[in-house]
Amino acid sequence: MKLEFKGACREVGRSAVLIDDRIMMDYGLKPGEVTQYPVNGARPEAVLVSHAHLDHSGAVPNLMDITPDVFMTPLTFDLSSMLARDTLRIAERNREIAAYDSTDLSRFVENTHRIDTGVEFHTHGYNAQFYDAGHIPGAAAIRLEDKSGKSVYYTGDINTIDTRLVSGATDFPDVDALIIESTYFGNDHPPRKEIEKAFIDSLMDTLNVGGNVIVPAFAIGRTQEILMLLDAHGIKAYVDGLGVSAYKIMIKHPDTLRNPTHLRKAFANAIMVYGPKRDKIPLESTVIVTTAGMLSGGPVLYYLKKLYRDPKSKILLTGYQVEGTNGRMALDNRVIENDGVIQQLEIKVEQYDFSAHCGDRELKTIVRDFCDRGTEQVFTMHGEDTEGFAEWVRSETGVNAHAPQLGDHFTI
Repeated sequence: MKLEFKGACREVGRSAVLIDDRIMMDYGLKPGEVTQYPVNGARPEAVLVSHAHLDHSGAVPNLMDITPDVFMTPLTFDLSSMLARDTLRIAERNREIAAYDSTDLSRFVENTHRIDTGVEFHTHGYNAQFYDAGHIPGAAAIRLEDKSGKSVYYTGDINTIDTRLVSGATDFPDVDALIIESTYFGNDHPPRKEIEKAFIDSLMDTLNVGGNVIVPAFAIGRTQEILMLLDAHGIKAYVDGLGVSAYKIMIKHPDTLRNPTHLRKAFANAIMVYGPKRDKIPLESTVIVTTAGMLSGGPVLYYLKKLYRDPKSKILLTGYQVEGTNGRMALDNRVIENDGVIQQLEIKVEQYDFSAHCGDRELKTIVRDFCDRGTEQVFTMHGEDTEGFAEWVRSETGVNAHAPQLGDHFTI
């Protein structure tokens, strides 16, 4: 079995792994000042998608000229279709050249097979199965096996810790090779309850002095979790952006959610905002949960135009901020680019680790478990220190480990 790494190598974003020039696992993009895509092109016969976040699914419609078979869980299909339509809509509105068009989207819908986790399926000479990844609703890790019996397990983004929204991953198969994400290698997450308390305390301190709180949140996963947290503390919030549409899709798949009843309640108690209604929000002791999670677009920029000079107010970032995004610039330099204008932030900026990824401790536990059960090679990707992770694997387990560079090939 030949592996070629086309993205997410010693970086976060544009995940893509090609198997035997035939099967692609994920095909995403990397956000930033200039959007980046997987390298060296590809002509796969099938594409298996781990989950709907754009860094894993966002470039799949660009492959539709070769009409590959596409496989993903039913909820991932609904969510990735929503994001693909939104991406195309934004490109058309901004008069930009999109990576795909409406015909590609139609082919994407026609060519996608929806497969539940735990169900074995066959594609172009390979046996495959999706495993619950615990990252966001619908997220799956992928096991692939060729005709000779060689097998690989690709984690995509994975989390073994329960969140308010989803339960952590618990089921791992025996395989010859493990391809594992490395986002938080070297960094343990604080206990979730501690993060939640610090977040709520900071938010309440701001509201009590008449400030406003902007919570930029990923549309899929983070928006829903934050609203559940706010609702659990009796805090009413405005919610704006694509996270509302994502909620309406998720709630149709209650079996993917840890507590669908609470999720329904949280959105019922929130105030949903659309377009022109933004002007009517009273910006005094107000909480606004809105996309985008990295301040890279969406309604959050509208609110920041009004509040970026207000030192009483806060931006509470709730997720990873990729280098080159507004979110990373806000953290590092207290500036953002908003509609072509550089804004020096007087509003306070704080970051809270509501990660839906394994931390260092959990990543190492997964690797040890696979290696103890006979895994012979480990590949570390999707992180800023994949080399360090591979070195740890070699020194601690004795198993051969690699941190691929873009375009690298390996055989298992």
